[in-house]
Amino acid sequence: MSQKAIIFDLDGVIVDTAKFHFLAWKKLANDLGFDFTKEQNEELKGVSRVDSLKKILNWGNKELSEEEFNRQMQLKNENYLSYVNEMDKGEVLPGVQKVLDYLEENNIPYALGSASKNARHILEKIDLKDGFSAIVDGTDVSKAKPDPEVFLIAAEKLNVAPQKCIVFEDSVAGVQAANKGEMTSIGIGEEKTLQEADYIFNDFTEISIEFLKNLLQK
Repeated sequence: MSQKAIIFDLDGVIVDTAKFHFLAWKKLANDLGFDFTKEQNEELKGVSRVDSLKKILNWGNKELSEEEFNRQMQLKNENYLSYVNEMDKGEVLPGVQKVLDYLEENNIPYALGSASKNARHILEKIDLKDGFSAIVDGTDVSKAKPDPEVFLIAAEKLNVAPQKCIVFEDSVAGVQAANKGEMTSIGIGEEKTLQEADYIFNDFTEISIEFLKNLLQK
């Protein structure tokens, strides 16, 4: 079989840092005098930090100077990182390790394709960094998902054609990016949200090794 490869998103796929983003954004909103809900946080999945803050300010009917905007972005990231720094291997989502072990045992290369600028740091904290053949994060790209740039760069680094790549994603924008890149998309999360994905699972515990094997041999 010709070589296939896997590309993973990070947040909501390998680990759930969404809860840390939520707490950090909530603190920012509260400090600025308004509330921020979990429902609103869902709408920020896959959205860049700058665009997320713009959305939140819009929800709170708040305008900031450019200087204050940048200061708030930095504060949010510092708060987020304080949570991230407490992470360890126990934060890896159920079922993920089983898939990674299978890929390593069968010499199938895998990469990270994440919008997060903290991706490398997070992978170090959860002790998974060394297994990845390539890591592409927010510091390597200029275009946000649903643009496929992050996945196309990952495919290039893996030296595998985009059509031979399988992408695990939990956001609509991420699934759209994989599809635009002509890759196989696997949505992790709710079916009603991720219906554009080629395959959908609630989480990695639902993914059998048999399914993975068949997909890699297709």
